Amino acid sequence: MNAAPADQIRLLDVQALDVRLQQLAHKRRSLPEHAEIESLSKDLTQLRDLLVAAQTEESDTAREQTKAEQDVDQVRQRATRDQQRLDSGAVSSPKDLENLQREIASLAKRQGDLEDIVLEVMERRESAQERVAELTERVGAVQGKIDDATARRDAAFEELDGEAASVTKEREVIAASVPADLLKLYDKLREQQGGIGAAKLYQRTCQGCRQELAITELSEIRKAAPDTVVRCENCRRILVRTSESGL
Repeated sequence: MNAAPADQIRLLDVQALDVRLQQLAHKRRSLPEHAEIESLSKDLTQLRDLLVAAQTEESDTAREQTKAEQDVDQVRQRATRDQQRLDSGAVSSPKDLENLQREIASLAKRQGDLEDIVLEVMERRESAQERVAELTERVGAVQGKIDDATARRDAAFEELDGEAASVTKEREVIAASVPADLLKLYDKLREQQGGIGAAKLYQRTCQGCRQELAITELSEIRKAAPDTVVRCENCRRILVRTSESGL
């Protein structure tokens, strides 16, 4: 393949821009905010699970408290009715009076036991409410950190994407001036060789694989016409000759 020396030099410019695009893409993927957001998101998921559990416990104890208070009210109302019967004098039979007094005493004990249960449930509910408040605050704090990291990441994205768009346009302009067959070969080699399809021959060394060329290879390159597209024997990349090639 033949190409004017100037076209081959422009190929190095295309390569430099492609390297810059690779660097920008790598930087975009490697932003520290990615790991920060991922770590915080895991923490947030755990905290939300704990919050749901605490909210469920608070809801359960609220229902339990309501039920216990209703039980207390029922016993209290029954005891009140029995006491009113006793006070009214409507019960005259000694045996009935004894039974009624015994029931009132039993209801009083039952009411006391139920009131103790209400207090115990209220304490558990208060503890659950405090846990819900604490976890809600922690969830909000972690979410705030995620929002901050996301904003920083998006700002970095905008800057990197803006530069990438500018480099891409510049690359399109320069690539358009490179012969199509040369550019096609370059793109093919770039895909095969880890993003480097063309390299400068500098001081008898291929800047693509960093290997110094053998004497016989250098001799052949010296003999080649200026418009001949030469390749590195080691890495097969396009070698671009310049005044610094050491030939």
